[in-house]
Amino acid sequence: MSFNIALSGLNAAQKDLDVTSNNIANVSTVGFKESRAEFVDVYAASLLAAGKTKVGDGVLTSDVAQQFSQGSIQFTNNALDLAITGNGFFAVVPDIDSLEFSYTRAGQFKLNNDNFIVNSAGEHLLGFPVNPDGSSSSVSLSTSEPIRIPTASGAPAQTSEVDVRMNLPAGDAVITGSPGNFDLTDPLTFNHSTSVTVFDSLGDSHIMTYYFIKEAPVAGPPASNPWLVTAAVDNQRVDLVDPANAATGIDINGFDGARLNFSPGGDFFSQVPAAGFQTAALGAGILTNGSDDTQQIVIDFNLDTAGANPNEPTQFASNFEVTSLEQDGLPVGRLTGLDIGPDGLVMATYSNGTSQPLSRVALVNFANNQGLTQVGNTNWKESILSGEGLAGEAGAGTYGTINASALESSNVNLTSELIDLISAQRNFQANSRSLEVDNQLNQTILQIR
Repeated sequence: MSFNIALSGLNAAQKDLDVTSNNIANVSTVGFKESRAEFVDVYAASLLAAGKTKVGDGVLTSDVAQQFSQGSIQFTNNALDLAITGNGFFAVVPDIDSLEFSYTRAGQFKLNNDNFIVNSAGEHLLGFPVNPDGSSSSVSLSTSEPIRIPTASGAPAQTSEVDVRMNLPAGDAVITGSPGNFDLTDPLTFNHSTSVTVFDSLGDSHIMTYYFIKEAPVAGPPASNPWLVTAAVDNQRVDLVDPANAATGIDINGFDGARLNFSPGGDFFSQVPAAGFQTAALGAGILTNGSDDTQQIVIDFNLDTAGANPNEPTQFASNFEVTSLEQDGLPVGRLTGLDIGPDGLVMATYSNGTSQPLSRVALVNFANNQGLTQVGNTNWKESILSGEGLAGEAGAGTYGTINASALESSNVNLTSELIDLISAQRNFQANSRSLEVDNQLNQTILQIR
């Protein structure tokens, strides 16, 4: 019997050595969770046996339990490196259409040749579909899908409005013969000009130029200092019309223009047309690339009839100065980067300044993490003991948060493992000594004559 007891002790010590050695071997494995060998004593006795004098029958390995404590976070320069702080696992599948889910804490992800986010084994990271505002449309694991970074460009947007703020010099002279002799190629026929880049429906850029011509002061009432405004796109003049597309009635050498009226104190108090103005349809003569030739551009001078406003033009005794010239169009955007937030939202940013939500990284929790089945490659699979996996968003409820450009290190404490290694070695030596003593006793008994 003592032979079997000592042998069970040897087996237990060897199992402890194996587990400790495996922990030490994976001390640098990203997302690895250390294991702990758990032992129980063996005690076999019948109801009629003398319980008070019964000796145990050795030791038995009851479980090799993984410890899912948090590993330390190490930051990297790769935007697709992900680490979970708190509870949860990433969900991955081997193929795009597969439902064979695996779960991992190792967040070493990258793009494959089809622009899907995958790990080193080629398994696809799963995410929840999202709405245009970034909210998740579903948080069910069954509706999750592999996350793909689009290769398409950011969509352009045609310019619909230009916002202008400036100062027109009060001391400028009235142009002789204006506005009948206006010629955009002759700077002597206008006082000042400024330009802004606008975009058509295809994202192609065009230069829109505004020309300002000072008129003679009007005694009133009300007294005013008027300035005429005319415009051109790509050096081709365009009519400025009111929002109903009616002509302004201010002829500037064959094209309709507008008028800005300033008070003697320099305040912009009225305009013609009174309701504001915009370009007439630009037409195919200017937009020659097949874009929307009905495009019109509102020119907003931010008129405030209640009084002076810092957002509207002024006419002071100062130099011509444009303080704001903004338009709402966008060119074609090229993908410039990815941003993954703590809630797992994957945002694509484009060179035209726009951003687009693509997906939300799915996290999965289990009632009993230690019940998960190890399948290698730092992956686990669901089992009866673990319970069914419940998917959710990072940062919600009991789910942890996601750190982008970071990795979760192994949770192995090398110092503790080395001490455990020494302890397991001593246990092995002690049980070996028990076998040796048992053998000597047997030899002694066999030599009795």
